[in-house]
Amino acid sequence: MTAATTGSEKAPGTGKASSRWARRLAATGRMANRAAGRTTSRVSGAMSALSPLLRPAADTAAGVAAALAVAAGHHVREGVATAHGMIRSVGSRRGAIAGLVLLMVCLTAMPGAPKARAAAQSAGGPAAEPAPDTPPAAAPAFDPAVGYSVVSAALSFLQPRTLDPYTVRQLASWGFGGFTAIEPSLTVEMGDHHVRLLTPRGALWQSDTPGDNDVKGWSRLFVSMAQAAVSSSAAMRDGGTQGVLQSFFDELFNHLDPYSRYVAPEPASTDRAARTGGVAGAGISLAKDNRSIVISAVNANGPAWNAGVSAGMHLLAVDGRQTHNQDPQIVQSWLQGAPDSELTLLLGPATGRGAASSVTIRRAMVPPETVFAFSNSDIVVLRITGFSADTAQEMSQFLEQATRDTPEGRASPLRGLIIDLRGNRGGLLQQAVTSVALVLDHGVATITKGRDPQANHVWAVQGGDLTDGVPIVVLVDGRTASAAEIMAAALADHRRAVVVGSTTLGKGLVQTIAQLPDGGELFVTWSRVLAPLGWPLQGLGVMPQLCTSMGRDSVMEQLRELAAGVPVNRRAVMDTRDARAPLPASRILELRAPCPAAVGGDLDLAAARALIDSHVSYKSALLPRSDATDAGPPD
Repeated sequence: MTAATTGSEKAPGTGKASSRWARRLAATGRMANRAAGRTTSRVSGAMSALSPLLRPAADTAAGVAAALAVAAGHHVREGVATAHGMIRSVGSRRGAIAGLVLLMVCLTAMPGAPKARAAAQSAGGPAAEPAPDTPPAAAPAFDPAVGYSVVSAALSFLQPRTLDPYTVRQLASWGFGGFTAIEPSLTVEMGDHHVRLLTPRGALWQSDTPGDNDVKGWSRLFVSMAQAAVSSSAAMRDGGTQGVLQSFFDELFNHLDPYSRYVAPEPASTDRAARTGGVAGAGISLAKDNRSIVISAVNANGPAWNAGVSAGMHLLAVDGRQTHNQDPQIVQSWLQGAPDSELTLLLGPATGRGAASSVTIRRAMVPPETVFAFSNSDIVVLRITGFSADTAQEMSQFLEQATRDTPEGRASPLRGLIIDLRGNRGGLLQQAVTSVALVLDHGVATITKGRDPQANHVWAVQGGDLTDGVPIVVLVDGRTASAAEIMAAALADHRRAVVVGSTTLGKGLVQTIAQLPDGGELFVTWSRVLAPLGWPLQGLGVMPQLCTSMGRDSVMEQLRELAAGVPVNRRAVMDTRDARAPLPASRILELRAPCPAAVGGDLDLAAARALIDSHVSYKSALLPRSDATDAGPPD
């Protein structure tokens, strides 16, 4: 046990030994400040003020321990622990106080001072306040851990899946162009065995190159190069980690197809919510009528639909919060919450008169509604705006309703079905195939081919035609793309529908999605789409059997010929069916020319109704039976 000494008592080790320790203490303080990259004025001033307390050798031992803690630099906590042990072993209270005070002054001059002060405080000393002129530590301009994890995950995912084979070296070297895109004065020089980052003044950084498919090696090289670029360029620093990553992937994907891309974490989160249904809610859309909030639409997949809520009702309150004179977007946010949480709606009748009623529902993740039904007598129009998680289910519900027997036992009078895919940019391939299965008894819906074995599929359907073979017309236009083109091509090739409109966009590539460690997403094209008859959708698009983009006179002429049993646009349609990939751009333009892409209009719907009204016209417009296939995919 160590006893405390008073100020009048002498501690051992004074005189020359004390002077020698004081000199060592001063030298240690200067060394600590040099290690921290700061001047010694703050420590030296503190030492001068504390010199009366540091005369006894036992006191200086505590001071030396404190200075050593600072000199340790990256081992502040260990230094504090050492100082604490030495302070407890000496016999002077003033020495202990002096050591701790000097320790805190030194630590204030170190980078990361707040953590060091916390460590010292845990050792028994008071917390020192930071100097007023000490700026807060800035976040790093580039996070090497995030950069490495994202790039290594991306390269690992990309290399085996791209449509054409590329080495990791090739993919990474394309991405390195992203440094130049941010800072034009930086250029990357790739050699057989080295890579250099150059500035107008010379080489800024250089390294040996890893093996051609060494994912970890190229990812480490990216991080090292990025750190060098960030240290020399304000533009690189301003871009930050996400800016550097975005530019890397933008340049990489510039060398691939137009649909592969990197999506940063924030927009990726929004995209995922759109694909899966977004936040949990009631499944209703709102509008404003004067000062009242009115339900403008009810999603058939949402909880409000099942609770009997219908469009036109007035929404008076949400969980007791009055909606009068509120903005619809604000009220919409009130409807959102945790999945399966309760939500109470106070509803007024659509007429605005009558008693209000309360309904309690449970919030659910509701995918966006993509199928909308209209009927005109015995013809039903299904407008499909996209293919999301529940599109096939929505379509099935509408078809069952349209074909349901009447109360008198008579069969439904459904005489024709129009599937409107104009403006439909696509979506989930599986949903398009399942939607085809609702109106096609059996057959191949589409074929996908890629390098990765998992990208190769023959998408065949077998189940049953819910419409019992009624005539189908599919409307398309120049905006119809991807999964929507797959549906149109499948029904046309199997003679299950007549396609009306203009040549479609021609997006016949399928992307697979990878979620990256930073929350971003990678969309990678990994397969090409072939129609059942073996022709490629990419570039060509779907050539309609009745073209409407040449004007009303042309449409009327085509309808007259079809009514007389004469096929129209047959040569152009069959030329596309005979095409095989790969096709040069000049040939693609030649095949698309007979029916130029255009935005659809009322003429499309009028032509569709005319085909359904005339059995002869409809049959004449179908593909020749000898060319349709039920046998399976081509070789």
